[in-house]
Amino acid sequence: MFEPFFRDRKSRIPRLWSNQELKKFAALFSGDIVNVSGWEDRDKEGQYYSDYFEKKSSYTITNYLSEARGFQGQENEIFLDLTKDLPKNLIGKYDVVFNHTVLEHVFEVHKAFENLCLLSRDAVILVVPFLQPMHADYGDFWRFTPSCLQRLFEKNGMSVIYSSFNNPINASVYVFCVAVKDPEKWKGKFPSNLDEDGNALFLTKPFLNDRQTPMVGANAIFNLGYWIGLKYGDFLSFLKNKLTK
Repeated sequence: MFEPFFRDRKSRIPRLWSNQELKKFAALFSGDIVNVSGWEDRDKEGQYYSDYFEKKSSYTITNYLSEARGFQGQENEIFLDLTKDLPKNLIGKYDVVFNHTVLEHVFEVHKAFENLCLLSRDAVILVVPFLQPMHADYGDFWRFTPSCLQRLFEKNGMSVIYSSFNNPINASVYVFCVAVKDPEKWKGKFPSNLDEDGNALFLTKPFLNDRQTPMVGANAIFNLGYWIGLKYGDFLSFLKNKLTK
């Protein structure tokens, strides 16, 4: 929870966290994998996301700007506009669809989400911001809650089997989510961290109190004075009464 003091809390902390979440489970996935709107596929830690998926049969990157063709220097790069109808030859083409912090930049988010699900014949791994400063000169429109992702996946015939978020003090927050088309196939392969309503449950205690909470963003805004009041309010009141008598 307590990240190094000088680390960038706006973008670095959630990126490192989401990379670790992906590393936990990437070895479970095999077959044809696509990183949608993945640019260079870099994880910003000196690695490529393709290296995370050790059991892949193939790995494809899609990008939006056709004028940037060959940007990755990879032969299997394709160009895809998530706001348009998905080409028929891409429907169900990939076992796993991976998409990292892209949907907030697509105004036609429902269409883009539908296309991510249509691309997959098995699973979608999604990372989106819940709380982050507005960024990018090409548009920044949306922020997402775990319950929002659950509803969007359900609308597109998929079930969330794992959902999590980073929970440090005063930092941006990402949501990491895995959804599948056949939950029975994946039963027992992911830790059960969803309640009966599909909301994510977490073992990390929030900083502001001693109770466990499923609430995303619980620690994103740290109010030191309020925290001191919650933790030591009774003692401070007792001390004040003693000193004023």
